[in-house]
Parts: sequence; C-alpha cells; structure tokens
Amino acid sequence: MRQIFLDTETTGLEHKLGHRIIEIAGVEMFNRRLTNRHFHSYLNPERDIDAGALAVHGISREFLVDKPRFADVAVEFLGFVRSAELVIHNAAFDIGFLNAELALLDMAPIGTVCNGICDTLRMAKDLHPGKKNNLNALCERYGVDNSQRTLHGALLDAEILAEVYLAMTRGQESLIIDLGDDNNAGIEVTSNAFIANRHRPQLVRRASPEEIVAHADVLASIEQFSKGKCLWLPRDSSG
Repeated sequence: MRQIFLDTETTGLEHKLGHRIIEIAGVEMFNRRLTNRHFHSYLNPERDIDAGALAVHGISREFLVDKPRFADVAVEFLGFVRSAELVIHNAAFDIGFLNAELALLDMAPIGTVCNGICDTLRMAKDLHPGKKNNLNALCERYGVDNSQRTLHGALLDAEILAEVYLAMTRGQESLIIDLGDDNNAGIEVTSNAFIANRHRPQLVRRASPEEIVAHADVLASIEQFSKGKCLWLPRDSSG
C-alpha cells in the first residue's frame, strides 16, 4: 500500500471566497514504512492573506512573492500523489482547496488521480468520541513528539500526521466509505475499520525473527497505552 500524508496551508478558510493554497506538502509511506520521499512547495497565491490565517501559519505574502504558483507545480504534485491513498486530517478542507486550484487550471479533480482518501479526523472521532481530536491533542494522546510545532506548517504537520496515523491504526487496514461532500468529486474516503479483499486469494507468510520482535514491541506499546488491557497478551488465568 502506497500512502501520501498530505497537508496544506491557505490564505483563508473558504476556497469558495477565492482563497488559495500557499503551502503544500506530502510525505510518502509504503507498506506502513516512511520512505523519506516527500513533496513540498510554498506557493504564490497572488492575493492577500487573511490576518487570522497569518496568525496560524505565519507565512506572509512578502515571503511568497518569489515562490512558484500552483500552476507551476501542479504536474509534479499530481505525479507524486498518483495512484496513492491520500491521508489527510480534516480531508474535506484540503480536498476542497486542491480541487479549486485544479479547476482554475481546467484540470480534473484530485479523485481522478489518487486511490482514495483516509480522513484521520473522522477516524479520531470514531476512536475518541467527545474528545479533542485536533493534531496537537492526538500527539499528546499517542505520545507523538510535536515540540517543534509552534506554528502550523504543511511539511511538519504531514510528518507528524504519519506518526499519529501509525499509532491510531496499529496495523489495521481501512474500510471504504463515502464522505458525502461534493468537494471530493466521488473520491472514496476511508475510516478506521478493517475490510478484507474477497477477490484476492489469501497468501500466508510466516513472520521473520525481526518481525516477531517488532510485533512484541507493538504489543508492549498497546499494553502501555491501554493500561494493561491488551487482549493479545497472555494472562495468568489463576487471577
């Protein structure tokens, strides 16, 4: 499975009001392992940045004057995400902006390029109903270091999201569901559940010694986070 953990920063909250993307970043993961490949670019939006947005990401229009426009990086970006599942926190926001940018170039929506979308905000809400589920809260909940995140930044946030996703899923695959938002142009969006591919023959592979050690480490981590309630560890029946 090839996944791209994606984040954007923008001039404001509503692409329908003409706001634009000013930073875009994607971090690649293959079979749940980061590959150290990433895409990152600041973008000249050719418009002002809302004061509220500037307070969040700290990226000024002056800084972006000599940066490329979205049109200049669109082909390279689409090549990077092609055929991958996009993993995004609050996917509707980023997908709405991406599709708006692509529409300005008379290009097809992102759903024609990528292989589905996983919305980690929806995943977190399913796992932790009634709790804060922003990226900072998830970092604290799962013990992910976000000490460098003083301001929002697309590349750093994408890297942090990858770590949070691994902690939340712990080896589970995703169940394809419909986001129900026209911004996604028919893209399949995934949540945190498991679905087997009934059309693919099952292949049994024995774990290597290294994988057995890694599995034990994961169980120990689950045991710690669940405060001694990991179901996959043997228990003393005499208790």
